[in-house]
Amino acid sequence: MYRYDEFDHDYVRARVSEFRDQTQRRVDGALTEDEYKPLRLQNGLYLQLHAYMLRVAIPYGTLNSRQMRTLAMIAERWDEGYGHFTTRQNIQYNWTKLTDVGDILDALADVEMHAIQTSGNCIRNVTADHFAGAAADEIEDPRPTAELIRQWSTAHPEFAFLPRKFKIAVTGSPNDRAVTKAHDIGLRMLRNDAGEPGYEIIVGGGLGRTPMIGKIIRDFLPKDDLLPYLEAILRVYNLHGRRDNKYKARIKILVHETGIDDMRAQVEAEFERQMREEGGPLVQADPEQVAKLTAYFSPPKFKVLPETSDKLETAMVDNAALKAWVENNTSAHRAPGHAIVTVAIKGTGEAPGDATTAQMRVLADLGEKYSHDELRISHEQNVILPHVCKDDLPAVFSALRKAGLAAANAGLITDIIACPGLDYCALATARSIPVAQDLSRRFAAPERAKAIGNFTIKISGCINACGHHHVGHVGILGLEKSGIENYQITLGGDHTETMAVGERAGPGISAEEVGPAIERLVDAYLDARADESERFIDTYRRVGAEPFKEALYAA
Repeated sequence: MYRYDEFDHDYVRARVSEFRDQTQRRVDGALTEDEYKPLRLQNGLYLQLHAYMLRVAIPYGTLNSRQMRTLAMIAERWDEGYGHFTTRQNIQYNWTKLTDVGDILDALADVEMHAIQTSGNCIRNVTADHFAGAAADEIEDPRPTAELIRQWSTAHPEFAFLPRKFKIAVTGSPNDRAVTKAHDIGLRMLRNDAGEPGYEIIVGGGLGRTPMIGKIIRDFLPKDDLLPYLEAILRVYNLHGRRDNKYKARIKILVHETGIDDMRAQVEAEFERQMREEGGPLVQADPEQVAKLTAYFSPPKFKVLPETSDKLETAMVDNAALKAWVENNTSAHRAPGHAIVTVAIKGTGEAPGDATTAQMRVLADLGEKYSHDELRISHEQNVILPHVCKDDLPAVFSALRKAGLAAANAGLITDIIACPGLDYCALATARSIPVAQDLSRRFAAPERAKAIGNFTIKISGCINACGHHHVGHVGILGLEKSGIENYQITLGGDHTETMAVGERAGPGISAEEVGPAIERLVDAYLDARADESERFIDTYRRVGAEPFKEALYAA
């Protein structure tokens, strides 16, 4: 994992001190809320429906046990005993008091964490594949790249006030678990025909009120050229992005209106200008810096083990629950005899992504004892133990079960993504959490969820799409219609390397109708699929939308 250097420590502490003073002036009345707003947004503090919300950065989703315990302590001491993990690998505290903000930020700084650039029209927290450094299908660990971008982008004076917020994601695997095509810039690590490492550069993706799939602007970019190329993209966007209308200010609109070919020409021209600068481009990474970052993310010393664990196989013989959990919530690891564990923060009837203080401490203990002191936050609002010996899986499962975290539902119909919605968010137009809770109860039976198979439901409480509803197999968008919550259903979305934006199925329905409608849709899928191995998204692509539209509106 990356460790702060002297500059990092000094910079974060200086920001905490500065914002503590700004916040105290707001508490004393020396600053109005309008004057305070741009200052707090630069430090991740939002004013929600009932209280201030603090969004804490978890860069590329990676943290250690000490950091997780600090997040638990903050939830216990200064919030309501829980935190909310988001689809951008952050954590949010929904009940922050202004008088506590300085102390919270100081506690975060003690463990090399902060809330800088988790809001505002700047380059936000860089995200990455939550299986990074562990996945069997990985070409290269994307976290050194993500950290390099974090260092380059933090407090970048030229890009601190962009036309709109800007999000970057990195994946090192052909199987895209970082949702790269839905970001302003997506980076896919790959090798060219000569075996040289580099990036496919994707630009102009995004969800919200105008969902768009990112387009490839460069098929292959050598690794050494990454920062000047990113600088070129940001400069073209900063110069030409709309500032007169925030709904049309994202780079996806610029790409759409300009066209990818013209956009590419402008970016390449700016890139070439930088490369011709005397002495080389100013932003090109120092090789020593890159080597240092790479060393920080060197893999742990894994035990030399056979691929199959006799201890695990024996334990599963008489423990059906363990067997189901292992089959569904573990993934292939690069090291023989190891597994990647997905801890589903989605208990039956629970708010997706919410973890209690006690649960966070259990996860910290498990990460420290069984996963080389590493944990990850996923885009699906789950927690990952990336490096677990298969021999230890029974013990991990037992501890998770006691903590209410052993649901064997990763990727299944109850592994629902949902934003906080109208229960908390000032932008929301409808509730998300109650809909997710109802659906999780309807499909709670493990046998039924397993029979349905891979089936993603994503829920947003407004058009801003923080719940990624556009790219769910089934997306649910809550809106307000004549003072009543109304939910639109989209079908056929996909957040992976074969990304697709879901199509609206028809008119909106009431909150009470959502659960029965989804049950009818699932029954229609089970009748239509070719066999038990065919996922909903594959059935949808094969037979089309009509059978599922009919099922949704059959009542």
